[in-house]
Amino acid sequence: MRTDLAVIGAGPAGLAASLAASARGVRVALLDAEPEPGGQYYRRPAAGLRARRPRAPHGRWRTWTRLRDGLAASSVRRLADHHVWCVERRPDGLTVHALLGPEQEQPAEVHARAVLLATGGHEVVLPFPGWTLPGVVTAGGAQAMLKGGLVVPGRTAVVAGTGPLLLPVAAGLAAAGVSVAALVESADPRRLVRYAGPLVGKLPEGAGYAAGLLRHRVPFLARHTVVRAHGDERLTGVTVAALDAHGRLRPGTERHLPCDALAVGHGMLPHTDLAEGLGCRLDGPAVAVDGEQRTDVPGVWAAGEATGIGGAALALAEGHIAGRSAAARLRGTAPDPGAWAPAARARARLRASASALDAVYAPPGRWTDRVTDDTVVCRCEEVDAGAVRAAVAGLGAGDPRTVKLLTRAGMGWCQGRMCGPAVAALAGCAPAPSRRPFARPVPLGVLARPHADTAGPHPTDHPAGTGPSTDHPAGTGPSTDHPAGTGRPADRPTERGPS
Repeated sequence: MRTDLAVIGAGPAGLAASLAASARGVRVALLDAEPEPGGQYYRRPAAGLRARRPRAPHGRWRTWTRLRDGLAASSVRRLADHHVWCVERRPDGLTVHALLGPEQEQPAEVHARAVLLATGGHEVVLPFPGWTLPGVVTAGGAQAMLKGGLVVPGRTAVVAGTGPLLLPVAAGLAAAGVSVAALVESADPRRLVRYAGPLVGKLPEGAGYAAGLLRHRVPFLARHTVVRAHGDERLTGVTVAALDAHGRLRPGTERHLPCDALAVGHGMLPHTDLAEGLGCRLDGPAVAVDGEQRTDVPGVWAAGEATGIGGAALALAEGHIAGRSAAARLRGTAPDPGAWAPAARARARLRASASALDAVYAPPGRWTDRVTDDTVVCRCEEVDAGAVRAAVAGLGAGDPRTVKLLTRAGMGWCQGRMCGPAVAALAGCAPAPSRRPFARPVPLGVLARPHADTAGPHPTDHPAGTGPSTDHPAGTGPSTDHPAGTGRPADRPTERGPS
């Protein structure tokens, strides 16, 4: 099919961008890997589950209903179950290549004059002894199970790691009836005082989660970390210990916490595979954009977590700006920044908050010292930490790519997306750019075809309606939750965590 603007990702950023562009007369196709829009932040239980209170695990439900109703009334062409693996630059525009449906075998193409990347982010997985046991999931994985499946990872859970996502996860599990044995945060919350200015807007939301934890009597262990997960066939408990100012374990502080579930997270990273494939410049780990959310590649915009992890409210602001900018330029007119001034102010405020949170919730120092040689680092290829260290110390590997060639770490299904940061840290070097030609595995039969099947709509194509579009500015409240990405299998609730 052909369209003016292809928006990749139906989380907060993608939804806001689609509505803003559609309201200004631009034909928009919204592609997403999930059956329903919303991303991780607005993930909802399937209709077949007949949830009596679907809004219970969610924040900002009113904002979601406005987005949902606006999408239904708009002319946005929604393409669900479209797993985008590549965006190709052509002389007449850009072609989005996707695989259809759960099996991801049938190809589809969308030809567009411009593309907006709203691909979200993924969690950082830092290995530790026992992290591969069944019952260990990522914090976002536990949240996705609760929001989308109305299920919990266990009866007694420990929530551990670092970052603002831990608060809503622990509070959500406790509200769902899980006995949360402890919230284990490796950062020192007293550092929040240093950033009181940028974080003042976040305090009410954080206080709400804290009140929920107090109500359910969840112990809070600050400056602690999980040392080891225990169990034979599945998780039976964890050992936690206190950390000193340098990230080292404080002797004599270890304690055992019985549990059958561990939700652990250490922050998030932007999804940049499609942007890198297009040749977009990166700013650190994120896609670099200007004040209009444009990348340095003509015809390509980016918004949301792909441009820096900052939560749903920031994603809404960036998406709104990107959609309005793309619409103006596609119509051949100069964008008016004054038209999106409220969203720009929200963006500046929320980016400052995100930077402050990054400074407070950095992963603990010297965490690699606690990773034993027999700890699996790359699950796809079953490479342990000892093999990575041997490649560095014994074979002279000095960068992640050389470690990969010598050990096969990162050569499996995820292509290093999950293990890459851990392998780089164990090797003592910074993560290297991925330079992957494809954003997800692609069947050889699809690559061998001269042209993908574009004869007609796929059964999962969902026209959003033909009525007038409702445009929505950015959300006004703080958020510490993060939408999920739109692509790879590791982002799905049943596969995203370590278990």
